[in-house]
Amino acid sequence: MECQETQTKAVNTTVNNAGDDLLQNRLLSYLHDQLPFKIEELKPIRKKVYFLRTQQRSYILKGFSSYHRLKLQEAFTSSLMKEGFSKTYIFYEVAKEPPLFFDRTYYGCMEYLPPSKEVFTYYLKTDRLKGLELLKKFHDTTEKLVSRYRTVVPAYRQADKWRERATLFLNNLPVVRYFVQKEIINELLAWADWSLRGIEEEAWLFQSGRQVILHGDVAHHNFLRAKDQSLYLLDFDLVAIGAPHSDYLQYANRILPFMNWSFEDLSKYPVFKSSLEEKGFLYALAFPTDIFREWNRVIRDRSYLDSAKIRPVLDLTVGQFAERQRFIIALKYAVNEKNK
Repeated sequence: MECQETQTKAVNTTVNNAGDDLLQNRLLSYLHDQLPFKIEELKPIRKKVYFLRTQQRSYILKGFSSYHRLKLQEAFTSSLMKEGFSKTYIFYEVAKEPPLFFDRTYYGCMEYLPPSKEVFTYYLKTDRLKGLELLKKFHDTTEKLVSRYRTVVPAYRQADKWRERATLFLNNLPVVRYFVQKEIINELLAWADWSLRGIEEEAWLFQSGRQVILHGDVAHHNFLRAKDQSLYLLDFDLVAIGAPHSDYLQYANRILPFMNWSFEDLSKYPVFKSSLEEKGFLYALAFPTDIFREWNRVIRDRSYLDSAKIRPVLDLTVGQFAERQRFIIALKYAVNEKNK
């Protein structure tokens, strides 16, 4: 994610307020003392992520909340490389006395991957297919790493995560009701209930069988098309051990809005064609995780009164409702056919 955002955000050197300016200047001073080379440019990408350019090369400087998280990321990306998965970044040891520690944050220096002008997007079917292909290669590699990382990478609990998300959404309903009519809200809650009940019945699908290290956040910005047109997978902050289905569920949820929520079109993708034969996967696809996630986010950030930020959430919830409703009907029909 960091590398791709550089092409859009890092070119902006404007700092929003004096506090940010002071923090960046202090960080720059700290880095001058800690790094053995001259810094020519330091630009913020997002919170605690910076583009760092020196005379020799460019880096991404990323902050981590703990030393353990930093070292886990370093070890994991190194393991990926050693197992033959080269389509990601590496970490560099650049400080005189590692680790870099500033403002209660541990920083790692990562490889900067110059991005292509043609940004990876889920709008394009070719990109959706390439992303799935890369994700499959990632799973094939991380399957070999499960035993090595089992004690330091958490197990992924699909149903537990979604119950927690649904509970938070329920707590946020007083705000949601201000924007969304009750009939749509009731339908969303009914989909969630049907989905979670089905997942409980088909729990084996996520708890047994093949285990891999999941990526955990397959949003489009975590795929980067580099300048050489190669596709890279980025940002492993949410890795967990579980069944590949969990990453594919999230991927399907991310791409379906660009496919008009077409069950038929989804079934044409090789990876999903086999997954759609499993009742547990069908049940899970009905859970409105994206809608719950986005409402929980805007309410947490108190940004729901900002028209620019609430508009895409309303489009996801209301604008796509009819298409999504047809998708749920197709899911239920497929489940009923398998129950015969």
